Amino acid sequence: MSTLSLPAPGLRQDAHVIGLVGLAHGTSHFSQLLLAPLFPWLKTEFGVSYAELGFLLTVFFTVSCAVQALSGFWVDRYGPRPVLFIGLALLGAAAVGFAMSTSYAMLAVFAVLAGTGNGVFHPVDYTVLNRKVGKTRLGHAYSVHGITGSLGWALAPALLVPLTLAYSWRVALLVAAALVFAVLLLMVLNRRQLAVAPMPRPAAGSAAAGESSLAFLKTPAVWLCFGFFFFFAGALSIVQSFAPQAAKELHGVPAHLVAICLTVYMLGSAGGMLIGGFLAAQPERCERVVAVALGVAASIALLIGLAPLPGAWVPVLFGAMGLASGVAGPSRDMLVKRATPVNATGRVYGVVYGGLDIGQAVVPLFVGALMDHGAYLGVWLVLAALQTTLIISAFGVGRSRAAATVPG
Repeated sequence: MSTLSLPAPGLRQDAHVIGLVGLAHGTSHFSQLLLAPLFPWLKTEFGVSYAELGFLLTVFFTVSCAVQALSGFWVDRYGPRPVLFIGLALLGAAAVGFAMSTSYAMLAVFAVLAGTGNGVFHPVDYTVLNRKVGKTRLGHAYSVHGITGSLGWALAPALLVPLTLAYSWRVALLVAAALVFAVLLLMVLNRRQLAVAPMPRPAAGSAAAGESSLAFLKTPAVWLCFGFFFFFAGALSIVQSFAPQAAKELHGVPAHLVAICLTVYMLGSAGGMLIGGFLAAQPERCERVVAVALGVAASIALLIGLAPLPGAWVPVLFGAMGLASGVAGPSRDMLVKRATPVNATGRVYGVVYGGLDIGQAVVPLFVGALMDHGAYLGVWLVLAALQTTLIISAFGVGRSRAAATVPG
């Protein structure tokens, strides 16, 4: 039987696979925030500026982007399971390395290692989900995938900061490393559930055998998806890094409410993804779901930027914006799935999700300049513009369906 036409597995098997992939994805997001919550302590320890510490994140995401594109080829050739194991092992090793670092240069070296490990997850995750989960439950699988990512982001500061206050930042990072290695052990113990055969290679002498494995790059939908994720990551980076402070300056939000804006947004996003999983069960309406949800999010961004609001309303609106953005998440992933050639899953997801890393590396540079110049309204206008651009991109992806197969 062809590996591309397996019968839909049962609910229990689907739930097992979805849970394992979700845990791995959450670990990836957790590892993305190993350093940022510890910046105040690292600044003192190594005598560096926040700009130099921020450069460590640029290194991380730049490496992750490059590896993400390459790892898609590895996933298609060797299967996702070994690539997943390597990625988790590198993240754990990087956390140990951060804990043992005695100089800024050592932190930079281990940021490269961490970025390498982080780069494998989207090609691995979506290859496993698309190949092993029944079609009727893919929307829920994407929903869980998004929720666990948000929970991973939330867990990092919640775990690392208290441990640092109680012991030290080095102890906190060693605990984080132990957590990553525990997840790796769990994946190894459940390796049968993650088994996916490598994509079949074209027979020697066939027309497909003569085509390049880069042929999928000629598919317009691939680049439309890449652009979609670039803008998506740009919008998310604004919310994570600048929007709470910009709202504080515009509306006089009390400091204790500013501190919870991002948490409320992430909780709203997780709830929205749960709802979005049901809406994504009908793939033919995914473009409309994304358009309506992101239209609401953009409207809320404009409201926060332009309306005279009491400070107490700002966290509520952050939660509503997160809810709307979360609803769009599973349908967004379904759009990519529908635009992915069946025999190039790893490669396509590697390139497409590289847009996330590039967006997170580029957009904050521009928006940070707006913040430095006190253009707080401009921050919200840029956020709304990016969310509106996502609506246009979603319909572009929907109209540009990939062919059923791509040579190579």
